[in-house]
Amino acid sequence: MAQGLDVGTMNILSARQEGDETVFVQQRNSFVEIDYSDMAEQMLTRSDVLHIRKDDQVYIVGDDALNFANIFNEETRRPMQAGILSSDEQSAIPMIKLITEQVVGEPHHHDELLFFSVPADPIDADVSTLYHQKTIESLLDDMGYSPEPINEGMAVIYSELANREFTGLGVSFGAGMTNICLAYYAVPVMKFSIARGGDWIDEKAAQATGNPVDKVTSVKEEDFALDFETDVGGIEGALSIYYDNLLDYVIENIISEVDEEDVEEGLDVPVVVTGGTSSPDGFEDLFSERLADANLPFSISDVSRADNPMYSVAQGALVAARSEEERTADRSGEQSRDTGETGAETDD
Repeated sequence: MAQGLDVGTMNILSARQEGDETVFVQQRNSFVEIDYSDMAEQMLTRSDVLHIRKDDQVYIVGDDALNFANIFNEETRRPMQAGILSSDEQSAIPMIKLITEQVVGEPHHHDELLFFSVPADPIDADVSTLYHQKTIESLLDDMGYSPEPINEGMAVIYSELANREFTGLGVSFGAGMTNICLAYYAVPVMKFSIARGGDWIDEKAAQATGNPVDKVTSVKEEDFALDFETDVGGIEGALSIYYDNLLDYVIENIISEVDEEDVEEGLDVPVVVTGGTSSPDGFEDLFSERLADANLPFSISDVSRADNPMYSVAQGALVAARSEEERTADRSGEQSRDTGETGAETDD
């Protein structure tokens, strides 16, 4: 009954196996604050809008937060920033706790195994992910789970490259960060993150066009495509420019890190991209073009995008959790057999 959990800056998603199907649960990792009134709280409760009350304020949490923000022309508040818990948001921990509880639910038994994603420390920012990791771990432990961290890039490898012997380059384009992992037969050769992602694109496009960030986010998520045919000056044109810039920046850092890690030459590497930021049509082709022009010490056999880029990290965390669960069960079985054999010898 293990679970996988993707603790993302924009969305929190869980993955659980039920029979032959993998069931995903998702909530947006954001909230808005409104003044309390009896009528407002009654309407929110009746409409099943996820919210909590604190003193004279009501916090609307998750998917409904963006809708309220757009209606009232306000910005959502985010428990996480740049891939980790926000140090500027006082309500970060209680909000992310509430959202996570909604996503993972109650454990089926005490100490149910749950693998949760954590980003690697970024190579282009003086940021440590340790506090974030330990805080999420503590929250999950308090819920009754047995939590285990898994590197976000490695989760992509587990999810998308099983048919390639878990060998290749996994790139998770998230909201807060971009996580990269190069693995060889499920052993990480190189893993790191870059402190830019979908949020960086949205913020830059919002500044350029004079629109609220949440409006830009909504445009990007609705029907945006990287076809570079949109008029310059609008939101979609600005998004295309900053997407292009992000991909150049990511590949520059991949080249730099590969050189520094002295990765073996001559490898033929499949590349898979995932994450919500990789969702627009045209992203896969654009990234493939950029990689083809890059001066890498290994060849790229192919570039693909996950079938469900939003769910890939949670899926990979689930694969790792189920694998660990099976290993634990096998070890327990071996110990039981050994104990039985020892007991039989003693009876003789």
